[in-house]
Amino acid sequence: MKVLVVSPHPDDEVLGVGGTIARLAGEGHEITVTIVTKGWEPLFPESQVKQVRTEAKAANELLGVKSLRFMDLPVTKLNQVPTHELNEKFERLIHEEKPGMVFLPFYGDRHEDHRQVFHACMVALRPVIDQKHVQRILCYETVSETHWSTAYIELNFEPQLWVDISKHLPTKLEAMQKYQSQLRPEPDARSLEALESLAKWRGSMVGMHAAECFVVARECWHK
Repeated sequence: MKVLVVSPHPDDEVLGVGGTIARLAGEGHEITVTIVTKGWEPLFPESQVKQVRTEAKAANELLGVKSLRFMDLPVTKLNQVPTHELNEKFERLIHEEKPGMVFLPFYGDRHEDHRQVFHACMVALRPVIDQKHVQRILCYETVSETHWSTAYIELNFEPQLWVDISKHLPTKLEAMQKYQSQLRPEPDARSLEALESLAKWRGSMVGMHAAECFVVARECWHK
C-alpha cells in the first residue's frame, strides 16, 4: 500500500509517526513523507534551514521512507497563504501520490500550521468517486503541540487506534537523534526520554510495550 505522511514541520513525522513509519516500511509498504513548511530569513538563517533539511533526509532514510518531498511553504505563515492556493497544493499532492493511507497532524494541535495543514488536506481528501484509493486517514499526536490544547474548550486528543511499535521504538529514537537541532534535554517534551515515556505509556494502555496512537479521521471499506 502507498502511505503518505504529511508533516507540517521537519521532525513532526518522527515525533508522531516514526515508529509506525518504520513498521510499515519493514512490512513492504511504500512510504512518502511530505514536509510542508520551510524557515525564512531573518527569523531562520539559511544555514539553519539547510541543517534541518539535511537532518530530515537522514532521519527519513533511517526510517525506510522511499520518497521525501518538501513543499517549502513559509513556516508560521500558512494562514497568510490564500486558502485556494493551499488547498490546490495538497490536491496536487494527493493526485500525484494516490495513497491508500494518510497520516495528518491532529486538528486540535496548538500550532496554527498544524491546523491549517489538517484542514487543507481534508479538503484535498474529500471522498469523491475518483479518490477511492484513500482507505484510511489517521491523525497523529505531536509532543509539545497535541497536548497543549485547553481541556473542555478545545478539541483534545482521544486515541482510537494503537499501533504496536515495541520492535521499532529504538529506530524511532535513533531517527529523532538525527534531528539534533530540534532535540532538547530532559524534561523538555522534545527530549528522547519524553518520546520513549510517551510510547511506553501509550502501549501500557492496551497491553503493549510501546505504541503510537491515532485518531481516525476516516476509514472506508470499498467493494
